[in-house]
Amino acid sequence: MSYKLIALDIDGTLTNSQKIITQPTKEALLDIQKQGFKVVLASGRPTPGMAGLADDLCLDQYGSYVLSYNGAKITDWRSKEVVFQKTLPLSVIPDLYKYALEGGAGIISYENDNVVAGTPIDDYMMIESRINKLDIKYVENFPEYMNFPTNKCLMTGEHTVLRKVEERLKKKFKSLLSIYFSEPYFLEIMPQNVDKAQSLLTLLNTIGLTSEEMICCGDGFNDISMIEIAGLGVAMENAQEVVKTAADYITRSNDEDGILHVIQKFIME
Repeated sequence: MSYKLIALDIDGTLTNSQKIITQPTKEALLDIQKQGFKVVLASGRPTPGMAGLADDLCLDQYGSYVLSYNGAKITDWRSKEVVFQKTLPLSVIPDLYKYALEGGAGIISYENDNVVAGTPIDDYMMIESRINKLDIKYVENFPEYMNFPTNKCLMTGEHTVLRKVEERLKKKFKSLLSIYFSEPYFLEIMPQNVDKAQSLLTLLNTIGLTSEEMICCGDGFNDISMIEIAGLGVAMENAQEVVKTAADYITRSNDEDGILHVIQKFIME
């Protein structure tokens, strides 16, 4: 199979434990783009939290793409045109806030280059802030403040706490929202029928490629959908076991240049 596009999760996949793309992996990604190959950074991160990596990989120069918010937004990094976007219904924000408070969870969303916290800032929010290099802004009245279109909310907390909140949310919003874990301490609240797979299929249709021409690499629960639809679905050695089960191939870990190994084995050869 002649692959033409590679979609890469970021944390735990493209970046190592220090949140860095190693120089050999970076050079390989630049080389395949020079040959006409498309790269898609596909992450749960907000778009501003992906900009630095996208620029480092020269996605703008080669016409590659950024898939942010777990697929709720895709941006052509050369033109900055939004190729695809879905936002949460504003009517759900008050209930999300209420369920977070009642369940003892944190809740955040995003505004430009800020993380917006609707509950007191916790350690998990600090992780999100640090990963994305975005400041956190705490607001007193989250439902009133969030009166503009947003691609997702994120609930934070201990996994046992979030599991209980998840159950309540799914009963209330099962036909309106997509709700799933990206990490044990991050519960993603997304527009319905939005995940990395569906958004990538939309992008492929737009640019005239098929899923068989795509490689998808990831390590987390939210990567399973794209791994399953790809012509080559790849799990990292450090991936969750359920992710490995869904994959066609298991590469080296993110601390052993696993993405470089995929590029060398399936693209350069």
